[in-house]
Amino acid sequence: MKIGTFATFMSPYATPAMIADFGIRAEQAGLDSIWMGEHVLLFDEMENPYPGSRDGRIPVPEGGGMLDTVATFGFLASATSTIRLGTGICLVPQRNPVYTAKEFATLDWLSGGRVDFGIGVGWCKEEVIACGYSWEDRGGRCDEFLELMQSLWTEEVTNYDGQHVQVTGARLDPKPIQQPHLPITVGGHGAPSLRRAARFGSGWYGFALTPAQTAPILTRLDEALAETDRDRENFEIIITPPYDIDDAMLNEFAELGVHRLVVQLGSQKSEKITKRLVQLEALAKRAEQL
Repeated sequence: MKIGTFATFMSPYATPAMIADFGIRAEQAGLDSIWMGEHVLLFDEMENPYPGSRDGRIPVPEGGGMLDTVATFGFLASATSTIRLGTGICLVPQRNPVYTAKEFATLDWLSGGRVDFGIGVGWCKEEVIACGYSWEDRGGRCDEFLELMQSLWTEEVTNYDGQHVQVTGARLDPKPIQQPHLPITVGGHGAPSLRRAARFGSGWYGFALTPAQTAPILTRLDEALAETDRDRENFEIIITPPYDIDDAMLNEFAELGVHRLVVQLGSQKSEKITKRLVQLEALAKRAEQL
């Protein structure tokens, strides 16, 4: 099993020096990957609560905000050489799919093929609308955008005629280094997300789950894969567990067939990062034996 970390880089703590130093130290600690979430806007009032916290709000410092994933990963790619860079998750249906295909192909090119493209439809209705899209049809739009991006990444010339997007005679270069394209890891626990993972994914990503919560979802994932004549062979299971993870939980995840744990970094204050990296390095060494 591999161990990565989920780092929600936020201003004002996430300075250029802090991010570069963290990337180097995470790589030296033997971590497999660094993952980031994505929110371009935050809102004081939201119809749907944030699922990753007890109070339903994204915990950000006063006056701060989340850094952009593409820009931050480009910066991290130049400071590191082996650690992988994963989106957990990229909110595909609120993005321009052509620009997204170009940005992530470029990231893969510049990083030497180190990008994991984790995707999902998102939970923040206000953000989707502010980005210029409608909320109710974001699932179907996500599927079309993924189809288009796969074509742009793999075909010499792309022609795509969908309900939500049309492209004729388009060429996108450079192509991603990874073949046939960037690995697509689909996040989300609901039935549509699991069907999307079975259709498009090289893996599935579950966030803030215990082993007990993960097990029944994997059963439903197996059913979705079977409907597309697939199974979990050559299909990666990635989980972000609760912040506190011990050896017993590590073993339980291994028994479930989890391939990679993306453990939450937590605080971005220097002294707490140092302490957490020591913990994650020890966890990575134990996970190598599983």
